[in-house]
Amino acid sequence: MQIRLAVISNAGGSGKTTLSVHLAYELAKRKHSVALMDLDPQGSLTLFCGLAPPEPEQTLASVLKDKFDGTWPLVNCWSDYTDKVVICQGGMVLTQTADELVLHKRGAYLLGDCLTDSPLEHDLIIFDCPATLGPLPLMALAACTHIVIPVQLEPKSIQGAAHLLEWYYYHCKHLRLKPVPEILGFVPNQYDARRATHRQMLASLPGQLEQMGIRAFPAIRDSAEFVNASGQGLPIHLYRPSHPAKDDFKEIATFLVSLIGKKSKVTANK
Repeated sequence: MQIRLAVISNAGGSGKTTLSVHLAYELAKRKHSVALMDLDPQGSLTLFCGLAPPEPEQTLASVLKDKFDGTWPLVNCWSDYTDKVVICQGGMVLTQTADELVLHKRGAYLLGDCLTDSPLEHDLIIFDCPATLGPLPLMALAACTHIVIPVQLEPKSIQGAAHLLEWYYYHCKHLRLKPVPEILGFVPNQYDARRATHRQMLASLPGQLEQMGIRAFPAIRDSAEFVNASGQGLPIHLYRPSHPAKDDFKEIATFLVSLIGKKSKVTANK
């Protein structure tokens, strides 16, 4: 009954990996166990978590093979600071995996099948998806309980997010997903308060989303320290503990904790 969160955006540079990493660390701080799943062939999570590039057999690609024996290739993240976060790494080998998923009889359901047959016990699983709406994000959609959509406060990114919503509604119906994964909300990213366009779009976004029953979380600010922290393989909490940007993730992290609590109560009552 864990929460499985797919971080999906069809725009590059929207902050998917930054959001995934910092949510994982925020939940770990609150004593919840987290498994990060890197579905991106670029393997950004490996860099952001300060890990060495893996061999192909030590990536998520090996899990998605028919011969998967149930042993997940998980690596500890930030082990000097926490024992609550692990990662199943990605990499270029996932490009071939994406091609194979198209031909697989249960391609869209394959990751969900693996989690059913060989379950992980973590409170939260985060799927960091590539910036496409191809086979890998589709597989994450079929495996998740919730999705979150990071978006830049730029017209092109907002238009792309509208297309993503069309993709979401179509495939939830086409794949007959039951229950339908819930849209946790939009997370405005790389917000620069000095830019009038950003201020205007940030002010109008919640009202636009409210009409569709979708929440807007507080914006994640634009800061060079995120880039510096990722270069060191650390969340900003560890790289610059006094930096105010670390607090930008608190509200969405608190919301996830509340969902985990609700799931736990449902399980206990059964």
